[in-house]
Amino acid sequence: MIAHLRGILLTKAPNLALVECAGVGYELSISVSTYTALPKEGSETRLHVHTHVREDQLALFGFHELQEKRLFEKLLTISGIGPKLAITVLSGISSDRLVAAIRGGDHATLTKIPGIGKKTAERVVLELKDKLDDMAIPESSSHAAPHRGLAGDDALSALTNLGYARPQAQRAIDITLERDPALANDFEALFRAAMSAMR
Repeated sequence: MIAHLRGILLTKAPNLALVECAGVGYELSISVSTYTALPKEGSETRLHVHTHVREDQLALFGFHELQEKRLFEKLLTISGIGPKLAITVLSGISSDRLVAAIRGGDHATLTKIPGIGKKTAERVVLELKDKLDDMAIPESSSHAAPHRGLAGDDALSALTNLGYARPQAQRAIDITLERDPALANDFEALFRAAMSAMR
């Protein structure tokens, strides 16, 4: 079972990475957040890997963060969620926000994720709510997240979807909100200001 890969990133796309290790190229399905965290093509990279085995297929799923891999594997335990939908879920929301939504029984946030309807959202909360205690939200984001607000989360998602590295986008948003906390309730203004801060 492949659990981790370190090698040269040959190609990357928002849903796929090709990593060469000792002359062998491994194709991995990835989430958008892992894509934004990857280095430029030709650089060395490390990915946590989930090997999904079926009778007719062997598929690899790569994750920049170990927590994202563990969350992916927990999603797979839910009836009706296969690996493709699980990776789509992780592309539609950050791991920290997903954990917070499940713990808080926030069905509204979950149903905004592509592929997740009301019944699936209810199943996710019911089956995982008490199984995420070991998934602590990292301190760096737990301090920043409360004042970032919904507009901040949406701006972060928009910036990472545009290809900006997540840590860089987080810093820009946090700096912008330190200067003007009122922007936490104004997505458009916060997004424009954060974009300016990164230039």
